[in-house]
Amino acid sequence: MKILVTGSSGTIGTRLVEELISAGHDVKGADWVENKWQPAIEKKTTRVDLRDEKSPAKLPTDVELVVHLAANARVYELVENPERARDNFLTLFNALEYARKNGIQKFIFASSREGYGNIKADKLTEDMVRVENCESPYTASKVGGEALVHAYASCYDMDPVIIRFSNVYGMYDDSVRVVPLFIRQARAGEPMTVYGKNKCLDFTHIEDAVHGVMCIINNYDKAKNETFNLAYGEGTTIVDLAEKIKKILVSNSEIVMGEPRTGEVVRYVADISKAKKILGYSPKVSFEEGIQRSVEWYLKNT
Repeated sequence: MKILVTGSSGTIGTRLVEELISAGHDVKGADWVENKWQPAIEKKTTRVDLRDEKSPAKLPTDVELVVHLAANARVYELVENPERARDNFLTLFNALEYARKNGIQKFIFASSREGYGNIKADKLTEDMVRVENCESPYTASKVGGEALVHAYASCYDMDPVIIRFSNVYGMYDDSVRVVPLFIRQARAGEPMTVYGKNKCLDFTHIEDAVHGVMCIINNYDKAKNETFNLAYGEGTTIVDLAEKIKKILVSNSEIVMGEPRTGEVVRYVADISKAKKILGYSPKVSFEEGIQRSVEWYLKNT
């Protein structure tokens, strides 16, 4: 297929475009920043700011599938700067308009596990998202985004798929997300702050996240008009994450306990049975192996 990936310079976008090219698809990227990781992907990327309603005019019109990954994704940063949540609405709206005007029926929207809020449940299934559980502007931009995607499906003969990712980590990320941040701090012997002693999340290695997207693309007729959790399916505390990174790097960094931050979910473990049953999704990279791989990658590449 001819596929457009928005956010193609980001962590998931870069690895996904690599995989799509390897599978023989004709892939184009769209991003407002340069892809600093892969020059070959940069050559396939159109520099475009999807907040601008005129920007889609720069994109190819003969696309069969849009994978919309582009977003401002740091939860607490959007609490501090809520206008960045507005950016997420605008980029999604303009991407959907691009699809509608060009007759593109296949549209994958990257949502988030943040949409579940702080629900008390052992594992969370796709039917448990509620508007009233939005904890942050970022969450609202994703839950509201899902609503907009459903509206376009109802009104404009589109067959979208919604993905709820969960703490994707691995290569191609030197941001202040917790995994690369802790690796940098541990290497430098700096304090590592855990915001919430009992905070527990479902960390998903980049290879499993991309595997899940490829499962959707390869089984689109089964996946269309559905929502899927794409995660590993097990919880890990942030304390465990910090301790694991310290051990691998033989670091003397102090692990400092801070209070939970406004807007952040404190516990999330995904029920991934739907993705397994419908898509054949099967995550392979355990937390222990994934963190080891990540540290090794960062030591070589940053």
